[in-house]
Amino acid sequence: MEYRSLSELRPLRLDTVAAIGGLAIALALLPLRLFASQIYLNTVPLVLGTACLLYIAALYQQRDGESYPRLPESVTMALPSVVLVGLTAMVLLPVVQGERTAAFFGLSSVVATLLVGQILFASDRTFDRGLLLLQIVLFAFVFRFTALYATPGFVGIDIWTHMELASAIREEGSLGAISHDKHYASPFYHLLVVASSLLFDVSLRLGLYLSVGIVMPASILLVYATTNLLVSDRWSVLAAALYALASHVSMWGIHLIPTSLGLVFFLGMLYALIRVMRIEYTFRDFSLLLLLSVAVVLTHQVSTFIMLVLLLAAFVAQVVFVVGPFGLTRLDPDVFRVKKPVNLIGLVVFNFGMTIFVWSLTPYRQQSFLATVLSFFTQTLEESAGFLNIASGSTGGGEAASVTDPTLLEQVLPYIDALGFLFLLGATFAGCLYVVHRRRAEQSVFTLLLAAAFMLVFVMGMPMFGIHTFIPTRWFAFLYAPMAILGAIGLRTVTQNLSPAFVVSCLLLFTLIYPGAMVLAVESNADNPVFDEQHERLAYDEAELAAVESVAALTGSPDGSEIRPDQRLYTDHPYQTVISRTGAYPSTTTATVPNDSVADHEYVVYREAQSTRAVYFTDESGEGRITQISRDQLCRPDQATIYTNGEVTVCTPSPATA
Repeated sequence: MEYRSLSELRPLRLDTVAAIGGLAIALALLPLRLFASQIYLNTVPLVLGTACLLYIAALYQQRDGESYPRLPESVTMALPSVVLVGLTAMVLLPVVQGERTAAFFGLSSVVATLLVGQILFASDRTFDRGLLLLQIVLFAFVFRFTALYATPGFVGIDIWTHMELASAIREEGSLGAISHDKHYASPFYHLLVVASSLLFDVSLRLGLYLSVGIVMPASILLVYATTNLLVSDRWSVLAAALYALASHVSMWGIHLIPTSLGLVFFLGMLYALIRVMRIEYTFRDFSLLLLLSVAVVLTHQVSTFIMLVLLLAAFVAQVVFVVGPFGLTRLDPDVFRVKKPVNLIGLVVFNFGMTIFVWSLTPYRQQSFLATVLSFFTQTLEESAGFLNIASGSTGGGEAASVTDPTLLEQVLPYIDALGFLFLLGATFAGCLYVVHRRRAEQSVFTLLLAAAFMLVFVMGMPMFGIHTFIPTRWFAFLYAPMAILGAIGLRTVTQNLSPAFVVSCLLLFTLIYPGAMVLAVESNADNPVFDEQHERLAYDEAELAAVESVAALTGSPDGSEIRPDQRLYTDHPYQTVISRTGAYPSTTTATVPNDSVADHEYVVYREAQSTRAVYFTDESGEGRITQISRDQLCRPDQATIYTNGEVTVCTPSPATA
C-alpha cells in the first residue's frame, strides 16, 4: 500500500473539491438536529460526511493492483443451490403459515444476504452473470407473489379504488365509465388489467397479477441493462440486486396500482435515455424513448411529473457539457467512453407540452387536474410552508404518535425502517463524487447524478419546508433507480484504491446490513408488518372482507349523497378505507376515541385487530394516533349489534334507547 503525495492529489480537482465541499456541508447540517426532530436531519449529515471521507481516503491511498480477498470457488459454486433451497422455503412458509410471518422475513433476509454476498465476493472466474440475475429475479418474484398469494383481497389502500374503476370499465365495456375520475385521461393501467382479465378469462384480481404483477419484478432487468451501459457485469448485477431489494420497490410490487406500472415505464425510459447517450443511436432508439415517455403520461400523473424531473436533469446535463466547465477530450482515458452530448430539447418540450395538455383535460375535484394541483401548491405555500416545518405534512401512516414517552422500540424503529436507504445513500454519494471527475464526467452519468439530486429535493428537501404537495413517499421507488446505479459505482470506487482489509470490512458490513434492513422496512411487509404494534397492516383476512360485503348488503350500498351526517359509519384507519372505497358504505371515516374513554358515535364497526394490532384512531383534539382499544370503547353496551362474524362487529343505536 502506497500513499499519494499532496501534489499528486491536486486538491483543486473537481471531485476532490466536491468531496471537501460535501464534508463541509455535512458539518454545517449537523446543528439542524437541535432545532427539529427528524430522522433524516439526524442521519443524512453523518452519511454524507462518511461517504466524503471514504472517497478522500480512496484518493489518498494507492493500491498496486492488489485485489481484495474473494470467496473460495467451492463456496461460490455451492451458494446458488443454497439460495434455491432458501427460495423454496420462502414459498412453503406462507403456504403452511397462511401469511408472511416474521420467520418468512428473517429467511428472506438471509437469502438476500447470500445473493449480495455472491455478487461482491465471487471470484472473476466463478462470477456468472446469468445465474446471478436469475437468482435476483426469482427472489423478487417469490418475495412479492407470496404476499399476493397469502392475501385474500388486495394489499394497500388505493388498489381498492382502482379495482372499482377497472370493474366499471369491464361492466360497461367503455372508458366512459370513469369519465368523472382523474384516471380517465391516464387509463392505461385500468385498460391493461381489464384486457388481461378478458384475455385470460379470469377475475380482475388475477388479471392484475398476470399483467402488472409479473411485469414489476421482471422490470428489475432494466436496471441491470442501464447500468451495463456504464460499468462491467459485476457492478451492473449489483445495481439490479440493490434495486430489487429496495423496500419501496417491493411495496409497489405488492400494492399494484398505476404507480407500479408508471415505475415500469419510467425504468424503460431511463434505459432508453442512457442508451441514446451512450451509443450512436438510430431513429428507432429515439422513437422508443418517445413512446415510453408517452406511456408514462397515459399511466399516472405522479410518475409523469417524476419523468419530467428526469428529462429536466438530462437537459441540464446537456447544457453543462455544451457550455459548462468540463473540457472533455477523446484523448482522456475514460471509463465511460465520452461522446458528444445528445440534444434533448425537442423531447423535453414535447413531453412538457403533452403533459400540460393532458392535465388540462383531466377532471379532478370539479376542476382540471392541472388547476387543482397548482391550487394545492399555492395553498401549501401560503398556509404551511416554512423552514423546518416538518410536522405540517404528517399523516396517519408514519411513526406512532403517543401521549406518553416513547418506548425504546418506538425510538429505534424509524432508524430500522430507514437503514437500508441510508446505506444506499452513502454508496450513492461516493458514486456521485466518482463521476464528477473531469475525465469520467459525461452526459449519461451526470443525468443520473442530477436526477438523484433533484428527486432528493422533492423527497427530503421540500418536506423540510412543510411542502408535501408532490407526495414525496411516491418518489422513493423512482429515486432508487439512479441511486442503485450510482451506488454500485460508489461501491466499485471503494474497492479500487482502499486497502484490501478495509474494503472487505466495508463490503461485508454492506452485505450483512443492507438486504436485511430493506426486507424488514415497513414498506416491504405492508401485508403483515414485522413490528405489528407500531405499523398498520394494509391487508385484511377473510372475516374482515366478509364483513365489508355484509355492510354493503345490510345498507344497500347507498350513494354518498344519500347518507345523512348522523348516519356516517366509524371505524379504524385503514379499515375505513376498504369499506368506503369498495362502495360498501361510502360515508365511512376514522373513529374518534378519546384517551382512556369511549367513542361517541352511533354507527361503528369494531374488529379484533383494533385490540391487538396497530390501527389509527383520532383523539379528542382531532390528531391521528396509533392505539389499541377494547371492544366496549367503540361498540358501547347501550348499542345494538346488527352483525358479527366473531371477528368483526357492526353496532348501531339500540331501539330501546333511540
